[in-house]
Amino acid sequence: MKKLLLILFFVAGYGTLLFSQSKDPDFVYIHEIIPGIQYDIRYYTTDNFMGKQVDGYNNPVALLTREVVIALKKVQENLKKQGLGLKVFDAYRPQKAVDHFIRWANVMVDTLTKRIYYPDIDKKNLFELGYISEKSGHTRGSTLDLTIIDLATKKELDMGSRWDFFGDISHHGTTLISDQQTANRNMLLQVMKKHGFRPYANEWWHYTLEDEPFPDTYFDFDVE
Repeated sequence: MKKLLLILFFVAGYGTLLFSQSKDPDFVYIHEIIPGIQYDIRYYTTDNFMGKQVDGYNNPVALLTREVVIALKKVQENLKKQGLGLKVFDAYRPQKAVDHFIRWANVMVDTLTKRIYYPDIDKKNLFELGYISEKSGHTRGSTLDLTIIDLATKKELDMGSRWDFFGDISHHGTTLISDQQTANRNMLLQVMKKHGFRPYANEWWHYTLEDEPFPDTYFDFDVE
């Protein structure tokens, strides 16, 4: 088994954390276990809240820990019975990508994408509001961002806001969307919870496996 290069740190607010520079053999490509799953890896492109390709995203693919992908396959199988499927926006995220987010968030004059991704929020408040942070569950390999698509048309169901939109309309339980949009979000919520995922209150697209295998380890190998 491949050995991990681990670095131990104590981080205020997070406790003792492990940082790994190596890819663990337990990480797998989602499409290799779930054939037909759709990708839209925005951090590999410029269509994201920074408006630029993100450090560490060298290929438009998605990796997660094996346990997550096995659970996700059950979600896909459930949805397929209704002619629906999953599209993944982001999965494992290297620590270098999170560090890139932090650098961007501290450059107040860079507001290229404000109109599209955070029109009602002052950029200086992104940390305080929890949209940008020094650590991400994605980096542990058991968190992903996703939505539901119609398998026949490959069109995304209307969730009421775009992925990675910073604002109240992206929160679970918001009253700013229609009944149908709420129903679509609830469909995703219920099927994900059924198969062991927990939601993040501020982002309808963000889910983490409850029993994640690396709860204290943050990885930094590239997506490639």
